[in-house]
Amino acid sequence: MPAIQTRALTKDYLVAEKEPGLWGSMRALFHRRYRATRAVNAIDLTVQEGELVGFLGANGAGKTTTLKMLSGLLTPTSGQALVLGHVPWKRQPAFQRQFSLVMGQRTQLWWEIPAQETFRLNQAIYGLGEEEFRRNCGELVELLELQECVGVPVKKLSLGQRMRAELAAALLHKPKLLLLDEPTLGLDVVMQKKVREFIREYNRRNKATILLTSHNMDDVVELCPRVLIIERGHLLYDGGLAQLVARYADHKTINVVFDRQIEPGKLAALGTVSSADGLRAALEVPRAEVSKRAAELLMTFPVADLTIEEVPVDDIVRRIFTREGR
Repeated sequence: MPAIQTRALTKDYLVAEKEPGLWGSMRALFHRRYRATRAVNAIDLTVQEGELVGFLGANGAGKTTTLKMLSGLLTPTSGQALVLGHVPWKRQPAFQRQFSLVMGQRTQLWWEIPAQETFRLNQAIYGLGEEEFRRNCGELVELLELQECVGVPVKKLSLGQRMRAELAAALLHKPKLLLLDEPTLGLDVVMQKKVREFIREYNRRNKATILLTSHNMDDVVELCPRVLIIERGHLLYDGGLAQLVARYADHKTINVVFDRQIEPGKLAALGTVSSADGLRAALEVPRAEVSKRAAELLMTFPVADLTIEEVPVDDIVRRIFTREGR
């Protein structure tokens, strides 16, 4: 049985409408009008056990709403879903003990007390024996390098330390399904890499199914062989990352800072100049030629700094949306 299977999963919200001004506010008190907004539109989705899948889309595309339905936090307007063999919005204890939902902008840690106290609370919630708790906690603390952090009040931890402690709290009961909503949001580059390494290792060690949403294309490239792309509630793409990159992200962007003013026209031979002001430039370069073009830039021009970036997820979604004609 697949870890996740949905059929025509749909979620509508009723949004209150109000006319402007004082009179509009008075009318809304007694004659409130609503309009239906469709956040998720008839999604069919299958994810097998042990898969690590990227779930991408722009802000407001329906990603978080979908995750909330899969976790049972929201009941769909229509459609069906089976997650680990359960209907998630029935919120059966047997289901709730098998998954975790981690949202980068939310926390379950208590602000004033050390993370280890939240760990103990979760031990009681999930009914973990002392030996199992110590074993799981020790493994997570080691993998996430939390040895110096678990005894410190959460409010005194850095953002990266809090995110790692958040992951540890969510995984103490070894869930079979992990729903990650922007787990690297707000983290610096070094901490993003550590979180990615942990997610990959957790997937390998525990054969856990992981569904990951992110606006950071690096998260997806490093972790997810398969990706789903959603836009305005519609599932636009379901397939391999390599095929996605070949079709919609066949280039990277080289950002350059120069020591002195450069004529932008001289850069055209090295790539498509998307922006340039004399001292800075951004060039779109075919993915297969990035190293060669970067080397040419360094040899030919007075380069003070150079960085290479993936195509932003929002740009990929926009290209797919345009080509699909939605």
